[in-house]
Amino acid sequence: MPSITSANVASAIVKLVAADALPALVGNLVMGNLVNRDYEPTLAQAGDTVNVPIAPQLVANNIAEGGAVQPQNPSLGNAQIVLNTHVEATFQIPDVTKVLAVPDLLQVYMQPAVVAIAQNIETSLLNLYAGFTSNAPVGTAGTPVTEGVIDQAETALFSAMVPASEPKYLVLDSNTYSAMRQIPRFTEYDKVGDAGLKSIIDGSIGKIKDFFVFRSQFVPKTGSAPANTHNLAFCKDAIGLVIRRLPQPLPGTGAIAEYAELGNFGMRVTMSYQPNTLSQQFTVDVLYGCAVLRNNFAVQVNS
Repeated sequence: MPSITSANVASAIVKLVAADALPALVGNLVMGNLVNRDYEPTLAQAGDTVNVPIAPQLVANNIAEGGAVQPQNPSLGNAQIVLNTHVEATFQIPDVTKVLAVPDLLQVYMQPAVVAIAQNIETSLLNLYAGFTSNAPVGTAGTPVTEGVIDQAETALFSAMVPASEPKYLVLDSNTYSAMRQIPRFTEYDKVGDAGLKSIIDGSIGKIKDFFVFRSQFVPKTGSAPANTHNLAFCKDAIGLVIRRLPQPLPGTGAIAEYAELGNFGMRVTMSYQPNTLSQQFTVDVLYGCAVLRNNFAVQVNS
């Protein structure tokens, strides 16, 4: 049985923090859970470029009896995503042993750090709206969405050859989400049955016109009087989110780091001692980049 040393205890503390950090991060993401995520446990630095392959399109050949196949030379698409965002949240714990004895205290310290990182990722993903130019925006700035606007968004994606089997998402700000909950054809029991009852009682829209509907506090707004709210209708392959590992601290520097990895997400948790405050410092950080993968797989929904 290995002996218990200060190094073993320190490593165990960081592992405990890392184990709690990532599930909390995933739970606070909306867009991050819907887009195409690319994660590999390879070391990278801020500014590195990752090439994400995009599947080519092929055509079917109607081969006659005795005919020959028609070889195709598809060109594999490529999206270059720069790891240009290194985001961190740091907090200090005066008495780390107390936190280990009372696990709920760890959540109190950890939650704000994780929420801050999740907000940064959400904002980066939603700010990609301007990159979707293949489909004309639907809706009007400063005007509540209507059933017709939602129908236009779904039709635009269908016309853009988005596979019918591909799940489609609609991410809205709070006001737009609220307006949708008040469209009678979507929310009244006599029109849509249990789905309308759920919308009224639980406040959850669920699915409308083949869209899974979500709301986010970070949907961007531009202009003024009235501001234009840039909601987004899309499917998974419209946006790529790439995350890579950050290097371990140099040995002998007094810092210990562990990686937390789950569901194509990864983050680093680093613990170090701060003599000025006589406390343990924890830094949770993520290196990521995001970009448009398929321009025609999303459409702006203005309101």
